Amino acid sequence: MTAIRLLLVDDDPLVRAGLAFMMGGAADIEIVGEAADGGEVADLVERTRPDVVLMDIRMPAVDGITATERLRGREDAPQVVVLTTFHADEQVLRALRAGAAGFVLKDTPPAEILDAVRRVAAGDPVLSPAVTRQLMDHAAGSAADDRRTHARGRLTALGEREREVAVAVGRGLSNADIAAELFMSVATVKAHVSRLLARLGLNNRVQIALLAYDAGLLDDAGGRAADPAGPAGPVDPAGADRANGGEGPRGRRGGH
Repeated sequence: MTAIRLLLVDDDPLVRAGLAFMMGGAADIEIVGEAADGGEVADLVERTRPDVVLMDIRMPAVDGITATERLRGREDAPQVVVLTTFHADEQVLRALRAGAAGFVLKDTPPAEILDAVRRVAAGDPVLSPAVTRQLMDHAAGSAADDRRTHARGRLTALGEREREVAVAVGRGLSNADIAAELFMSVATVKAHVSRLLARLGLNNRVQIALLAYDAGLLDDAGGRAADPAGPAGPVDPAGADRANGGEGPRGRRGGH
């Protein structure tokens, strides 16, 4: 079995030491480097080629959000899991929009942090349904209308079938569940998801879910695709962590 290559990024040396001790003891994880600031990440990624970056969201010079944006713009980019102190935090939502595949709290039990790294390496976003809804509610406000208008504009180019798949991803359905619901093969679902990522310029299923939420592609009752140009209720992208990966063109580090 090939070990998961992990890069640790946190400005607190004690936190880095604790993470290295905890993660380094797992047989399937190899710590390939450590950084004290987001500004060091790009060079380290180039030299160490990690599969996953476990990154603090708040750092004094270059924060985790900026570093995530820079990483996700690279070819064959590693997956990013952000570390944070508070889960109901707009900074976390910004990191997810920037391309992070999930987040974990700093006081999360060690076994759960290990599980999060393994799941992200396999292409599965790490979000719990309850926390996703809390994040969305926290972010709702004066900017919500602007986000909805922008999201709907991006989605107007999608065909009906693509929109249906986007809605299903937003609902957190797995590829197999989407295939059964929409009467298509799993391979076809994966192809649709890959096209969605390419056409919308997104990195992973979490971002599809966030865009679907912003655009209001679900109604509360039926969860069916709605016309992005017309009225629609809110969508809960919670459960995207249960979706299967593997649609992206970049292998392990680009799995979705």
